[in-house]
Amino acid sequence: MSLHVALALTGASGAQYGLRLLECLLAADCRVSLMISKPAQVVIGMETDLDLPGRSADIRRFFCERHGVDEARLQVYGREEWTAPVASGSAAPDAMVVCPCTTATVSALATGASRSLIERAGDVVLKERRPLVLVVRETPFSAIHLENMLTLARAGAVIMPANPGFYHRPQAVEALVDFVVARVLDHLGLSQRLIAPWGAAEDA
Repeated sequence: MSLHVALALTGASGAQYGLRLLECLLAADCRVSLMISKPAQVVIGMETDLDLPGRSADIRRFFCERHGVDEARLQVYGREEWTAPVASGSAAPDAMVVCPCTTATVSALATGASRSLIERAGDVVLKERRPLVLVVRETPFSAIHLENMLTLARAGAVIMPANPGFYHRPQAVEALVDFVVARVLDHLGLSQRLIAPWGAAEDA
């Protein structure tokens, strides 16, 4: 059975990380439950050439056509769609990634606020002891940010700031994006060929 991953894009800079991750998850035959916050849609419009439609059904159709996948593989949920399966522990996804993740989302998850579907889905994944990966995009971090991330790490979340490495000698921005996306895929247990493991090139 294919892995079911909930993917949330929030309004931090770095929309390319989440969009590339969506592409890779679909290419890996995962089932994806996608949630995009309103600020994230604004950032996508600012940072990319994509012109996303407003309705969930249209966003679903847009990405399925863009990546050539059947619509059964991708579900897109609205910000307050409380009937979505990801809002319930009885239908929790196998894992969830928030990419990019704002520090506001970190704060809400750390306090169990659950004011939106993204926050509720994250709360569900934590309470059901499923993997939760937060690709936090902010700099510098305040003491409040760090304390919230520590709270979530102690609750079982993986805090993965969007800090690409350079040992693979990237020649384009896309390679920096792929570095971070590859680390997310690694933590989800999905095979990837975006970035070779450390030392693999020397061994070859």
